[in-house]
This record gives sequence, C-alpha cells and structure tokens, in this order.
Amino acid sequence: MGEVERIVDQLQRAFAGDAWHGPALRDLLADVDAARAAARPLAGAHTVAEIVDHVATWNDVVRRRLEGEWISSLPPEEDWPAAELASEAAWAEARRRLEESQARLVQAIARVADGDLPARVPEKDYSVYVMLHGVVQHALYHAGQIALLKKARPAA
Repeated sequence: MGEVERIVDQLQRAFAGDAWHGPALRDLLADVDAARAAARPLAGAHTVAEIVDHVATWNDVVRRRLEGEWISSLPPEEDWPAAELASEAAWAEARRRLEESQARLVQAIARVADGDLPARVPEKDYSVYVMLHGVVQHALYHAGQIALLKKARPAA
C-alpha cells in the first residue's frame, strides 16, 4: 500500500468507520435529527449543523486545490456558513452535501501520485502530504466536537 492509499484509508476511517479512536463522523451523525443539529447546547460553540457545513466546505477546498484551483483562504461566511435548518429535509441535504464532499475528496486524493506528496501547496508553507494529513485531522477534530455536543445539556 502506497502513502496515498494509506491517507485515503485514514480519511475513510475518520469519516465512515472502523477508526481506532471510536465513532467516525458518519456514525456520530446517524442519530442526530434537525432539531438537535441546530441546537446550541454550549454557549459560544458551533452547532452540529454548522460543523457539518464547515467540514464539507473544507473537504471541497482541499479537493479543489488538488484539482489545480488555487484557494488561499475563505471569508468567514464561507468558512463557517450559517446553518439554516428549517426542516428535516434541510438537515438531510446538509448531510448529503457532507457525504458528497467526502466522496469527491477521496476520489481527488486517489488521483495523487505518491511522488507528488512532497510538493509545496502554492502560497503555503506546507506540502501536499501535510495538507492531506491535515484534512484527516480536521475531520477527526470536528468529529470530537460533535461527540461532545451530543453529550452536552442545552445552554441555560
């Protein structure tokens, strides 16, 4: 197994399951309904829905970078889009967008050659290798936040 295959494997474990640390992102979202996704049980923290949108956004940013589109950073309203959940259908669409962003990211990473991993990401001080491991770490970090939000009581 080459390094790119290992990175894809780690990203899939973080998202879809069989992760060493515990529940994967998809598993954490399985029993979350729209009301819970929109709730803010911790004052000042993001909602589950906001985190889902944020992870999908950054999956897309990394994919687009791999496909040659230069994206240096995002304005705050794109980095953390407001999650408007008026219905279960809106929540289902947010989860569908996350699933799609994950699948497209995996496909883009799978097209990277191991020899391209040391290449520097344009205008950044890190390599493609670091960026790809970073997107795995990003998914795990936010999965942890969701796990804590699910355990939190509503803010008073």
